[in-house]
Amino acid sequence: MNKLSIPLLGVVAYSGTGKTTLLKHLIPYLNAKGVRVGLIKHTHHDVDVDTPGKDSFELRKAGAHQTMVASSQRWALMTETPEADSLDLHYLASRFDSNSLDLILVEGFKHEEIDKIVLYRQGVTKAFEGLIDNNAIAVCSDIPLDNALPSLDINKIEDVGQFVIHWLNNRAL
Repeated sequence: MNKLSIPLLGVVAYSGTGKTTLLKHLIPYLNAKGVRVGLIKHTHHDVDVDTPGKDSFELRKAGAHQTMVASSQRWALMTETPEADSLDLHYLASRFDSNSLDLILVEGFKHEEIDKIVLYRQGVTKAFEGLIDNNAIAVCSDIPLDNALPSLDINKIEDVGQFVIHWLNNRAL
């Protein structure tokens, strides 16, 4: 496994628990505290960020293995990987610019060997213990759960954010 200069922190949960909702609040909080955040989101769907009919879409579909769309405001690199059997999280993370980030949050990838915060909400029918592994560093929930990990209130973004900052700062020690 490659060591990255940018720490990876997973946010894992069962589908529909609110990973994206939590991250939509956590990322601005961390930014406001001076933490530069990248994000890798795992999806089980076919991803296409390009628009049919646009030149970049047509050129990619014509057979380009990688296509970069760039403007003065942002750029995106699309890479075709039809031969890949599975995603390699560390390879994906290595594509990020390590000079412009302090942390990469990872949504999903629950079986990866990275530190992770486990989300769980009241009403989820699966047992939260199914998400706990040796890499779980905290449980974030809206109900009390019986476990030995630090417990965070999923509705208190400041507490979650401070936990992440503390984790990030202690990684450097």
